Amino acid sequence: MPQFDEFEIRMLDILQRDGRKPVSEIAQEIGLSNTPCARRFEALQDAGVIKGFSARIGRRAVGLMVEVFVQVRLVSHSDDSPEKFIAAVQRMDEVSACWTMTGDYDFLLHVMVPNVDDLNAFVMHRLMRLQGVRDVHTQLVLQNIKGPGHVPLAHLRG
Repeated sequence: MPQFDEFEIRMLDILQRDGRKPVSEIAQEIGLSNTPCARRFEALQDAGVIKGFSARIGRRAVGLMVEVFVQVRLVSHSDDSPEKFIAAVQRMDEVSACWTMTGDYDFLLHVMVPNVDDLNAFVMHRLMRLQGVRDVHTQLVLQNIKGPGHVPLAHLRG
C-alpha cells in the first residue's frame, strides 16, 4: 500500500467533501504553499489515487423515483456468460453500479428508474432476458441513510 503523509491525507479528505475547491484554498487549509500543494495534487492524480471529479446529482430531482439493488445469479461460469453479462450491464443506463459478489448471487446491481412500471420492464424484459441469467432478487430502497459515501482515510494515519 502506498504511503501518504498528513498533507496528502488532509488534501484527500478536503477533496472528497468539495472536489471543486481550488488548489490555492486547499494549500492554505493544509498549511502548504501553492506550488508544493499543486505538485502533490498532480502526483495523486498520476498515481490513480484521485480518479476524477464529478457532480452528485439528486436522483429524485431528475425523476428517478425508484432505487433498487438487484442481485443476479448466472446459470454457469464455465462459458462466456459472465463476460457477456458484464458487457450488457455496462451498456444499461439504469445501472449506476455493478459489483461481482461472493455468496449466493454473482452480481449486485444498483439500479435507478422513474417508476415501478419501468422497474418491471427493466427486470422482466431486459435483465431476465440476458443470456446466462438464472434468476434475480430485487430489493427496493426505502430510504438512503448514508451514501454514496466517501472513501475512509483514518487507516492511513496509522
